[in-house]
Amino acid sequence: MTATRDAANPAYAPTVTLVGAGPGDPELLTLKAVRAIARATVLLVDDLVDDAVLQHARPDARIVRVGKRGGCRSTPQAFIERLMISAARAGETVVRLKGGDPFVFGRGGEEVEHLTAEGVHVEVVNGITAGLAAATSLNVPLTHRDHAHGVVLVTGHAGAGSDGTDWQALAAAARQARLTLVVYMGVAGIEAIAAGLLAGLDADTPALVVQHASLAHQRQASCTLGTLCATVRGQGFGSPAVLVVGDVANAAALVPCDARRAAGQAMKR
Repeated sequence: MTATRDAANPAYAPTVTLVGAGPGDPELLTLKAVRAIARATVLLVDDLVDDAVLQHARPDARIVRVGKRGGCRSTPQAFIERLMISAARAGETVVRLKGGDPFVFGRGGEEVEHLTAEGVHVEVVNGITAGLAAATSLNVPLTHRDHAHGVVLVTGHAGAGSDGTDWQALAAAARQARLTLVVYMGVAGIEAIAAGLLAGLDADTPALVVQHASLAHQRQASCTLGTLCATVRGQGFGSPAVLVVGDVANAAALVPCDARRAAGQAMKR
């Protein structure tokens, strides 16, 4: 039988915990995330959360799939929020389990606002975001003392009613400040993104494409900004994928990658 907290107790405060499940590899979960998942009686789980992560859930936990994947039909956000509020008020220990980090393109900010407005206390557990995991898997640092003085995480998917990112202006800023650009959800609009960036960055600027970051079936390609579109389309990259643009994405950094990943997989076995 699923245990719940006593919602009739005057001291009870309905609570939802937003938990970042990381980029996919369950071994990249934080200890705090594992503890939160293990306590939950109700988990609302995004589509990009690997099934192995749910092995940490209690056997009697109710798992609700609320698929969220860029470019695909998703469960309406308002419906997800109503589910969280209802379950929390009923005394359940509610975890909203998201791929990556709740506050990096995870709509965590919106959920905090709406839940708080309904009198629901919110706690947040960070996760490793896909952009960092994608670069790290290839031994590519997002910042580097000699090559990148900062990093910009940006979405390639404009929300409804939004004009989206001014890629030309972003490219100019990246050139001037020596920034690495990490683009999430950019595959569908790769032509417009690349064209805008080329207005401010050289065509030979190093670039990477990484799909399914941190998972055993991860795919990646090294190219330049000038060949980015042809690489993405020609090699059939799809969602979820991350684009990394900047001097740190030098092809030389990929050399030790395959050996390191093979050693990591051997350790897991």
